Amino acid sequence: MTTDTTASRGPAGDAIEIAFSPCPNDTFVFDALAHGRVPGAPALDVTFADIDLTNGMAERGELDVLKVSYAVLPWVLDEYALLPCGGALGRGCGPLVLSKELGLDLTGRTVAVPSERSTAYLLFRLWAAETVPGGVGEVVVMPFDEIMPAVRDGKVDAGLVIHEARFTYRNFGLHNLADMGRHWEDTTGLPIPLGAIIAKRSLGEETLRRLADAVRDSVRLAWDDPEVSRPYVLEHAQEMDPAVADQHIGLYVNEFTADLGEDGYAAVRGLLTRAAAEGLVPPLGPDALAFP
Repeated sequence: MTTDTTASRGPAGDAIEIAFSPCPNDTFVFDALAHGRVPGAPALDVTFADIDLTNGMAERGELDVLKVSYAVLPWVLDEYALLPCGGALGRGCGPLVLSKELGLDLTGRTVAVPSERSTAYLLFRLWAAETVPGGVGEVVVMPFDEIMPAVRDGKVDAGLVIHEARFTYRNFGLHNLADMGRHWEDTTGLPIPLGAIIAKRSLGEETLRRLADAVRDSVRLAWDDPEVSRPYVLEHAQEMDPAVADQHIGLYVNEFTADLGEDGYAAVRGLLTRAAAEGLVPPLGPDALAFP
């Protein structure tokens, strides 16, 4: 977890503290806002942290604004509001279950996952409940960048992967056993809800609306001139190939990033309602997702 010292800052105590991942979609979305190029927007004090860390930060009430998994919302919506923009939903972009053996039966097998509070994990559990009647075996949590090597080296039987692993798993000699996103889309017709932007309700309704407008403007500025954000994206892309970074942005930054819209909200509520029915998350209140 690192702090971005290039982030725009206002007077002491005036900057909004935000944490998001160093992944290309997040740096692309927040580049203009973090660097003071959105007129009238609040200044940001940026911390980079992977989503498993930001999920924990949200549960502890740390920082003003966070990029988190949609899966963590039922635990944090009393303190945080879901912003209607800035997050990651889409089609054809879901997590994959990978194995070294083609067509592996997962019954009783050990599966590595990036977090038990991730959307990927919820999608995996919902998929497994329908397609692995005997149930998977041990679930092991490990950093997402260690999962593919662990599967390749036989330390686990299969792995649930996210992010750019969709584009690179063949380099590890692995097979795509199942696509969680395809299963979700086939059974619901809805986009896949992955990452959300949440902000503390204590910021006040005016600041929350101002922040949401600023995030939308930051997205549109990035779309208008993608080359402006490229240095920020590649600086934090963890030695990712620029072509892979572009694929990552193209997959995860879309119309739902600018505005959740009716389908986006239906996807989020659908995921969390299904997960609650399986006992995976607490049930949502009727107005829990409403934005001030």
